[in-house]
Amino acid sequence: MIIAADIRNTYMTIGCIKDGKLQLVFTISTDVNKTQHEYAMTVKSILDFHAVGCSEFSGVIISSVVPRLTPVLREALRMLTGKKALVLGAGVKTGLNILIDNPAQLGSDLVAGAVGALAQYPTPMVIIDFCTATTFSVIDARSNYLGGSIAPGLDISMKALSSSASLLNQITLEAPKNAICTNTEECMKSGVVYGMASMVDGMIDRIEKELGENIKSIVATGAFAGAIVPYCTKQITKDDYLTLKGLAAIYTKNKRVK
Repeated sequence: MIIAADIRNTYMTIGCIKDGKLQLVFTISTDVNKTQHEYAMTVKSILDFHAVGCSEFSGVIISSVVPRLTPVLREALRMLTGKKALVLGAGVKTGLNILIDNPAQLGSDLVAGAVGALAQYPTPMVIIDFCTATTFSVIDARSNYLGGSIAPGLDISMKALSSSASLLNQITLEAPKNAICTNTEECMKSGVVYGMASMVDGMIDRIEKELGENIKSIVATGAFAGAIVPYCTKQITKDDYLTLKGLAAIYTKNKRVK
């Protein structure tokens, strides 16, 4: 069994994977002020709660978009498992053909998500990651990663809306009954949820037009996918653990190379 960690700006998702299948997944808050010992204690307490022993792990892989935390969690997981983590980055074999201007700029989370999607869904495809940012990744029929786009995420949008209008309360992320609402709170919910869903539908149309061929798969992942996908008109598959699946595949590929 291996342990895979996907470090994002607001949270990190950790998965225990055996023979390519997820056995346990849990999420903890991202805190750059925590030490490796604090993270080790947090992870161990969750593993203990689920009766998973640290000695069961044969390897560790990490994807991180928070460079400051990468060595911290790497050491925390080393203390727990005794294994040196494979950190997704330059020099790691992914099998992904990246055609953007500077492949090194592509976030490791997007790389892992693309690898996970290619293993399960037909191309051409669009992968939408609903996290701190809402990202679109486009993969053509030949499995080339062409590029994509980045939009503000739901959390950023809601905080910006509330902080910019001091009289408005912090809204909850749920869709109102109608797009046309009659009070401020419901109007904000409509704009955030239906607005994001409409943006997603519109972006898919634009991407498909530029691609010049029908998109066969639209895959959504990330913390806010469940709040938006049901309100999109496009047929979108929600895959909550896409990045972890990709990390597992990348770990296996690199283990074979060695």
